[in-house]
Amino acid sequence: MAQPINILSTRPIDSALIETAGSKDIFIEVKSFIETIPVQSAAITQEIENALSKSATVIFTSMNAVDAVAKHLNGRKPQWNIYCIGTTTDELVKKYFGEGLITGTAYNAADLAALIIKDRFIDEVIFFCGNQRRNELPDMLRNNDIIVHETEVYKTIAVTHKINSAFNGILFFSPSAVECFFSNNTINEQTILFAIGNTTAGAIKQFTGNKIIISATPGKENLAEQMIAYFAGD
Repeated sequence: MAQPINILSTRPIDSALIETAGSKDIFIEVKSFIETIPVQSAAITQEIENALSKSATVIFTSMNAVDAVAKHLNGRKPQWNIYCIGTTTDELVKKYFGEGLITGTAYNAADLAALIIKDRFIDEVIFFCGNQRRNELPDMLRNNDIIVHETEVYKTIAVTHKINSAFNGILFFSPSAVECFFSNNTINEQTILFAIGNTTAGAIKQFTGNKIIISATPGKENLAEQMIAYFAGD
């Protein structure tokens, strides 16, 4: 009988995927290494309200930012052209704002910035982000003379766990979770690390030389499915 495969997911994933994995003797333990909370202040509320009242080009690179802004909609549909990261964030934008407002999507922040830069009519954007947002996208836009108004609508908080078990694989979904995990844990050389994208993979490389598998397509469920296929030999 084959040895069971033990996996750590550093954020919650769909329970159906956990069941599917279990049917293949792949057992997923979930421990979140970050929490996100919306920023609740009069100043941020006013910034969001101002944005909702005007025509604007808006950027979302995080589902948490979409959730935070959507709480202020109250049934309104803004006159926005939205650029966003694909899959999970993209799906939330469709849910709250409607597919018709999406002007462009990309797999990562750099590609999204390049897409915006290609549109010669864009000279100003509103970027709804978190307190640990990466510099890549706003820097690229500013270097191409696009004014970026950053509105910090959520905060990322580290949640530390000491892991005492050995895992065959670990799923990482953000650089923040990577940094939090390795601040308090080590892994053996055989552990396979799965990254949601290149930025997260880059963060992993700062801590270990272990094998990294990067999601072929965006989305946390896609990464989990890729992990299952890898260990199940599908």
